[in-house]
Amino acid sequence: MSRFFISVLIFSILFFVIEFYAFQALKTITKNKYVKIFWVLMALGIYVNLFYTLYSTPRSAGQTIRFQLAAGFFLTFLIPKLVIVIVMFGEDAVRVVQKTISYITPGTTQPMPSRRLFVSQLALGLAAIPFTSFLYGIIKGRYNYKVLKYQLTFDDLPEAFDGFKITQVSDIHSGSFTNPDKIQYGIDLINQQKSDVILFTGDIVNNKADEMDNWIDYFKNFEASYGKFSILGNHDYGDYVDWTTKEDKAKNFEAVKEIHPKIGFDLLLNENRYIEKDGQKIAIIGVENWGKGFNKAGDLEKATIGLQKEDFKVLMTHDPSHWEYKVKEDDFNYHLTLSGHTHGLQMGIEIPGFFRWSPSQYVYKQWAGMYSEFGRHINVNRGFGYHAFPGRVGIWPEITVIELKKGTNSA
Repeated sequence: MSRFFISVLIFSILFFVIEFYAFQALKTITKNKYVKIFWVLMALGIYVNLFYTLYSTPRSAGQTIRFQLAAGFFLTFLIPKLVIVIVMFGEDAVRVVQKTISYITPGTTQPMPSRRLFVSQLALGLAAIPFTSFLYGIIKGRYNYKVLKYQLTFDDLPEAFDGFKITQVSDIHSGSFTNPDKIQYGIDLINQQKSDVILFTGDIVNNKADEMDNWIDYFKNFEASYGKFSILGNHDYGDYVDWTTKEDKAKNFEAVKEIHPKIGFDLLLNENRYIEKDGQKIAIIGVENWGKGFNKAGDLEKATIGLQKEDFKVLMTHDPSHWEYKVKEDDFNYHLTLSGHTHGLQMGIEIPGFFRWSPSQYVYKQWAGMYSEFGRHINVNRGFGYHAFPGRVGIWPEITVIELKKGTNSA
């Protein structure tokens, strides 16, 4: 018996149980057979489409987009049904307890209590919340760009860089894009910040260099008076594709690296550059990908050749795990680190100043936003694009603007 057949069988059984439970709620509130038929056919269509796209290996941007849409609509319908299942299972537990009590109490045996209409209505009502949220996330949320601004103060910042503005962009994932007008809007929003430098922290494609072909003329229009610098992310190495030969993978990797100068970025491969202003300077450092459980091509020692400990340093490293495990306590003193990678899992709840949650926080200690320890800072950008799930729910695409100030360290 093949692994494919076993995985399909397990998957089918699991989701049959979920569908069966969810269908009980529908049956309780309506007797209309056409509604029930539509419910069943919709579920079958979504599952069949997901299986088909899942086991048709994506080999082009178009196929990747179709897979993402299939996965997106699958989640849009699955998660609300999980809410229904939880509510209905809770009701079943109560029904079983009631039946058990009546059975063991002499002379009071009663039939199993029937499902209550109110509970089914409650289950479907609660399920409507994630359903509409995910639907909005696919239709609108993935292009709901937010500009997040921070001001960081350092006592050893060179005077000439007081007020220096950095715009960070991360995780473009160009192979997922479908709407040129929305992408242009996002790029215009970046340029409106009029920052001194633009730093891109990796994942320019999903897998293949040609995913960027239709978008080069858009992204080459970034504007920054002191330059544009970039690094690679884990997706830029082509590790998630079954290449025919090693040579094909190597050619793709070279083509991915060539994208950066085409759009006006200086790609830093374990390298550094000085930015000079009025006779003073700060260092921009870029490492290759270093991640927990991913490619560890990043080499801090190599990337800082020629720099001094007292230099003011801005480090670009794609995965925030690098900061947690290697950077934040390093004696060489990396003042500001910029990362991406997590996307905040593209779903969660953020109420500024009050509450924020995402499943991403169970994987990454620094999963979105600005963090400070040991007098050093890291910003984890939520990403400009999206990947796998073709939308964003509560965790919006981000453009980060950081203003450096001279003064008492803000950490």
